[in-house]
Amino acid sequence: GASIEMHAQGWAVSVVCAACGAQLDAADPNLKVLQYGERVRLTPRIPLGTRGTWKGVPWEVIGCQSVAITVEGVDYTWFEYVCFNPYRGFLYLSEYEGHWNIIEKLRRRPVVSSTGNQPTILFDGRTYKHFQTAIARTTAALGEFPWELRVGDTVATNDFVSPPFILSAEASSGEQTFSLGTYTRPELIAKAFGLPPLMQPIGVFANQPNPHADLPKRMGKRFMLALLALVVMFVANVSFSSNRTVFTNRYVFDRARGDSAAFVTPAFELDGRRSAVAVDLAAQLENDWVFFTISLINEQTGETREVTRQLEFYSGVDSDGSWSEGSRSETVRVSSVPAGRYFLRVEPEGGEVGRQSVDYSLAVRRDPPHYGFYMLAFLAVLMPLIFAVFPSAAFENRRWAESDHPIGGTSSSDEEE
Repeated sequence: GASIEMHAQGWAVSVVCAACGAQLDAADPNLKVLQYGERVRLTPRIPLGTRGTWKGVPWEVIGCQSVAITVEGVDYTWFEYVCFNPYRGFLYLSEYEGHWNIIEKLRRRPVVSSTGNQPTILFDGRTYKHFQTAIARTTAALGEFPWELRVGDTVATNDFVSPPFILSAEASSGEQTFSLGTYTRPELIAKAFGLPPLMQPIGVFANQPNPHADLPKRMGKRFMLALLALVVMFVANVSFSSNRTVFTNRYVFDRARGDSAAFVTPAFELDGRRSAVAVDLAAQLENDWVFFTISLINEQTGETREVTRQLEFYSGVDSDGSWSEGSRSETVRVSSVPAGRYFLRVEPEGGEVGRQSVDYSLAVRRDPPHYGFYMLAFLAVLMPLIFAVFPSAAFENRRWAESDHPIGGTSSSDEEE
């Protein structure tokens, strides 16, 4: 016997009584009962009768229903709201654990663009990937609806996503309808309808925009700028480095001589600005090794700078084919050497037992380009770009873990509309 106030007279098809939960025929002057119900246990986050403005158009919330699907024995429920404007018709909202969508019914069908394990459809130039197929059922309702609603009604749903949009196809009684949802932050919903702060989203929703999606792009731009700067610096370094060979000679390391293998080279001049010195070593090794201790000594001051390097080269043939390891040549670098007159003290030692002598060469270059620095710098500017991909990929993994097409192939039971 409770009174029922109609907000969409002439538009609504059914209305659910707030007192007893009966579903009534809104098109019947006497509001014929379609289905008797029980006390409605539904508390909408947006109370019925709330008025708000969305994109400059006033709307009034006239209906709310809870919809659920069951996955692996667990129910997942979301809420759908019906908003009415006598000049614009209906607008729909949906909410799942703090994730809101503004939904509009489509007047034309999307185009199926591919089938297979993950079908896609095309609408307004956007490609939507299949997210989930489920059977949704109405579990509770309150207010007016532009369709004949009964608690327990079921529809087959297919959701396709292209964030921030979700395109849903609902089929029941041989009829299929399409709707397009746009992901909307709860702050915007609260502002539009003059509500207190709504609950914050939990987890990742099907069409929730990836907050990290543009991070790889931003970091990519910075990487390109840094790479360009490195290239300019590298070209300048190579162009302005004299890389002059100031000494070169060939020698023979006779292992039979023992300690007398150490020697000093003739003196050579290192002129120009304070810069690096490179010593190039090359030995005719075959399944052998030799260790060098090289001292760069200033003839005037006696200042000594010592470096060491081992050359080794081994090769052979096994069941997997021919192989080799090591190198017959190496370069050692002495940084920031002032101008002056210098000589080298060279002490070769070691090697395989039974090998008597090794031919090798020495070359000294003044002001060589520094390639190693640029390799390290390249890796330094590359690492942020690599790590920028991880947050975006992790977010997408969480999104698709909730779908019928999880990345990596592990299914999840969490529901997304």
